[in-house]
Amino acid sequence: MREQFSFRTVRKKIVVVSKIAGFAMIFVYIVLTRLPIHQDLVSLIWIAFVSLLIIVVDDLLRRFITRPVSAICEAAEQIAQLDFSSPCRVLSRDEFGDLAKNLNKMSENLQQTLEKLENANSQLEREVQQERQLLEERKELADRLSHEMKTPLGVIRAYAEGIQDEESGEKKQQYAEIIISETERMSALITTLLDLSALENGAAALVPERFDFVEFLEVTAGRLLADLPETDFELQYELPEHKAYVYTDRQRMEQVLNNLIVNAKKNVQPGGILRLSLVEADGMLSFSVFNQGSAIPKDKLSKIWEKFYRDDTIRYSGSGLGLAIVAQILSMQDYAYGVKNVADGVVFYFSIPVEARAVSLFGTLESGRRALEHHIPASH
Repeated sequence: MREQFSFRTVRKKIVVVSKIAGFAMIFVYIVLTRLPIHQDLVSLIWIAFVSLLIIVVDDLLRRFITRPVSAICEAAEQIAQLDFSSPCRVLSRDEFGDLAKNLNKMSENLQQTLEKLENANSQLEREVQQERQLLEERKELADRLSHEMKTPLGVIRAYAEGIQDEESGEKKQQYAEIIISETERMSALITTLLDLSALENGAAALVPERFDFVEFLEVTAGRLLADLPETDFELQYELPEHKAYVYTDRQRMEQVLNNLIVNAKKNVQPGGILRLSLVEADGMLSFSVFNQGSAIPKDKLSKIWEKFYRDDTIRYSGSGLGLAIVAQILSMQDYAYGVKNVADGVVFYFSIPVEARAVSLFGTLESGRRALEHHIPASH
């Protein structure tokens, strides 16, 4: 009997309701026929009871069948339109409840599948875009490289032909030296380009180590500016009074300093100022190199980090790859960097985290000055 009256299925609900309604009608009919009242009154009571019973049964059937079916249909229509915002809220413990749960599960799975598909499509679009960009970069690289190679190859051919026609041994030696110089320039260009490509493609891994960046800057700057008597500018510098250790790729950071300092040296105006600055603050080392001279047009400030970029406002004499390598090395380590115009020149800068602060008893500003002067003779 308990299983018979269980509401676990819609069929049982309908059967129970129909049985209760039937028993109620029989019971009321028997009671009314035995009451000592007029037959017309019995009929009115009977009609009223049947009407009430019909209303109750109709309400129960609406709750058991009509409402769940309407809710399921509405949810199914939303799913058909790929709208997963409103789940089906049929909570009854019967077939309709199970259907609603399965419908919600299907909606959830379908939503996850569509999200995965959208993510896959987005990834595919990015890959296609990257492939197109790679093809464009390869074409641009081939065009620029052929343009860069055209001049030295023309020079080599011209002087090689000159050697064939020249009888003077001194002239032949001079032509041979020019040919060697041009081949070395082409070799350096190709080597630099391959190095940049390895950095961009991840083929060249960084090898970080801990070292004192202050001493590192002194040695690097001293080597690059050792020919100061042959130049026409004033060198200024600002260094910390103590050691400042960093954890980064020493060789790659030497490339960064080489390119930035040489770039400043090439572009400082005659008699102008070239200033090196290294300041520690808030756990960061901020390096900057200033060269007094012409400003870079604002619309070209971001372009100077591009491969082979050159501009008449900046007196480049190299391959046009140096700043691109600087940008790539610093970007790989998430170091902030940039370039800006100031009142009377241009400043290139970058920041690097201090790994640990170690203060030397001899790490005074005076020792830093003497160390730098050891590598950089006084200005004439």
